[in-house]
Amino acid sequence: MQLRYNYRVYPTPGLREALVRAFGCARVVFNDGLRLRRAAREAGEGYISDAELSRRVITEAKAMPERVWLGEVSAVVLQQALADLNAAYRGFFDSLSGKRKGRKVAPPRFRSRKDDRQAIRFTRNSKFKILGNGRLRLPKIGDVQVRWSRGLPSDPSSVTVIRDAAGRYFASFVVQTTDEPLPGSGSEVGIDLGLAHFAVLSDGSKVTAPRFLRRAARKLRRLQQDLSRKQRGSSNRTKAVKRVARAHARVADARRDWQHKLSTAIIRDNQAVYVEDLCVAGLGRTRLAKSVHDAGWAQFVAMLEYKAARYGRIFGRVDRWFPSSKLCSACGTLAESMPLNVRAWECPCGASHDRDVNAAINILAAGRADRLNACGGTISPAA
Repeated sequence: MQLRYNYRVYPTPGLREALVRAFGCARVVFNDGLRLRRAAREAGEGYISDAELSRRVITEAKAMPERVWLGEVSAVVLQQALADLNAAYRGFFDSLSGKRKGRKVAPPRFRSRKDDRQAIRFTRNSKFKILGNGRLRLPKIGDVQVRWSRGLPSDPSSVTVIRDAAGRYFASFVVQTTDEPLPGSGSEVGIDLGLAHFAVLSDGSKVTAPRFLRRAARKLRRLQQDLSRKQRGSSNRTKAVKRVARAHARVADARRDWQHKLSTAIIRDNQAVYVEDLCVAGLGRTRLAKSVHDAGWAQFVAMLEYKAARYGRIFGRVDRWFPSSKLCSACGTLAESMPLNVRAWECPCGASHDRDVNAAINILAAGRADRLNACGGTISPAA
């Protein structure tokens, strides 16, 4: 399994200038390639191949007076910028033809030097190196100090240097890891995700939603108001933008750390984990959009999925149209309606249900049915 290991890096002012230069060169190559392909399409010419595009926007461009500075950065950085462009086109074409599942993908757009996030990638043939003193040597840039919060499990195949909106720098290593199966566990769990409680488990336990964005809303509002008063194009506005970005970064970091700890605990304690396949994109367009994005369900489910694969656990998704809240987990009776304000209800069979716990139990039963039956099948009531 391939995983990414991210570390904070602290480049000196001179190294930051070299990184900015590399960001700019990669951005120019990407935009030149995109411009050539758009011009060829408008002229009715054929699609420019990857090799031809590389020859024209890198090899020949370096010999031109207006692009001679492309030779100041590693050629691998420029080649990887074109690789990103090619991947964007493949994703767009696959989306048009139906090969790519999910939402439609837009064609690639030009990159701007004003974008908050900038990144460059070095592959193994660029000969980047982790030195004995813990620094990261990047070709034609220099030795960058890295804060090693943990060791790498194997030699990295590539490293991406990222500058985020808050002005922080990160090194993201791609490494190949081996599966680490955990000791077997006899318990299985179904998880119902929500807003009042972030997760309700089929064993009856409830995890309160931390609401990191809501808790920081007052500070974010004050910083945003301060930003709106600054004159556009001024240095004070640039500083205010950085302050807003740092505040949002702290919220995102706290949410990600909390979800990592919760997902690890759930995977460690259960042999099989089942969740509902929620349409987060659709819910993000409702009046609950702010709370939905604050919860971060998609990120949490992705953590559960890859950790289950790594540690030898079973992970399953239950269809989003499965009526988990309206189905009695004791007798299988389906209620006609179940408004969101109904948090507890009684079935005609005499069973009393907590809405969320009942949904989690039904998600567990549906996940087991999908896994044990090749063709799915109906869900039998509990014995």
